[in-house]
Amino acid sequence: MATDSFPGPEAINMLSHLSREHELLKKKNLEESFEWKRLYNEVTELKGNIRVFCRCRPLNEVENGIGLKKVVEFDSSQDTELQIISSDSSKKQFKFDHVFKPEDNQDAVFAQAKPFVTSVLDGYIVCIFAYGQTGSGKTFTMEGSPENRGVNYKTLEELFRISWERNDIIRYELSVSMLEVCNEKIKDLLVEHSNQTSKKLEIKQAADGILDFPGLFEARVHSTEELWELLKSGIRVGSVGSTSANELSSRSHCLLRVIVMRYDLVNEKTTKSHLWLVDLASRERVGKIDVEGERLEESQFINKSLSALEVAISALASKRGTPSSPSCCRVH
Repeated sequence: MATDSFPGPEAINMLSHLSREHELLKKKNLEESFEWKRLYNEVTELKGNIRVFCRCRPLNEVENGIGLKKVVEFDSSQDTELQIISSDSSKKQFKFDHVFKPEDNQDAVFAQAKPFVTSVLDGYIVCIFAYGQTGSGKTFTMEGSPENRGVNYKTLEELFRISWERNDIIRYELSVSMLEVCNEKIKDLLVEHSNQTSKKLEIKQAADGILDFPGLFEARVHSTEELWELLKSGIRVGSVGSTSANELSSRSHCLLRVIVMRYDLVNEKTTKSHLWLVDLASRERVGKIDVEGERLEESQFINKSLSALEVAISALASKRGTPSSPSCCRVH
């Protein structure tokens, strides 16, 4: 073999030097990346670990047809305040972390939720839920339609986009579970996709302090479309019913849990985080809607569980910790 086919000492030294420079630059880039993520999540926490957004929907055709008038006023210079006009024309002001006007679209709503997606992929536990009375637009905001996707789809899409973007330094595995809480009973909405038989589910506290549902089916997912198909199949077996306020109203709390396993290729650490996307059943003043029998009992259970949720959120906001509760509907 000819000796001139081998690189000389100068070339070898240059390659060695370039290799060391490459490793140093790679290390510096990773350090800056981790610092950026740390600062990003610090800013997110400074804005508030619990944030409340208010979305006001426009009047629908029926409401316009019977001559109902708008009772909400917005200040064009403020996106955190609104005023409610009472029957005696007096006004009461309310403040939120952000207020969405009737003309704000699904993208505007997701823009406020988007930062939490990054936090989930960085190892934090995140819960996004919609709360309101029947007909207020909770399910539209969370699910949307095929032509007008809601927070759920856009959040899942962003999860996969960022996870693929980071694939050179971090590997992610995403799994999904879906359940409903109806009349204080927990039902697995995805068990039909497994070889498992339906089990009685209860809330338990895991060794890491996180509340869990032993026996709840978890499906490994690889794309937004695959996850969305599972979500739609779960929705189809969920509990719905009609009230005088809404022709088709959810009679249960529907919870989608995305489990994120994070494998850091640099420091060889593994972390686990959860993203909860929740469409809560509607709180009702039973006397104002025409319900009786089974529907009346459901409404009473719903109101009881939402009251427990309110107590838990108030405790978290005041940093008292989450109180014990007789209801399945607890913040974790």
